[in-house]
Amino acid sequence: MYSDMATIIQHEPASPCIRVCTLDDDDVCLGCGRTLGEITEWGGADPARRREILAAAEQRRAAGSPSPLPLAPQGRGD
Repeated sequence: MYSDMATIIQHEPASPCIRVCTLDDDDVCLGCGRTLGEITEWGGADPARRREILAAAEQRRAAGSPSPLPLAPQGRGD
């Protein structure tokens, strides 16, 4: 049983979500590069479809759209 679970985990693509979750005007997340439709589809997608979504998101990010948002500076808050 353990080897079966290890196989599933190995082949199940992880979510690319980086908790930035901000959509641009084209409904593309500025954090992970997925479209709103791909984000909502993710939970029910099989591993093959998840890999397709990851590839499309990577292409968007490589093309420069979207670009990740900068992290907020960790200052004193003045």
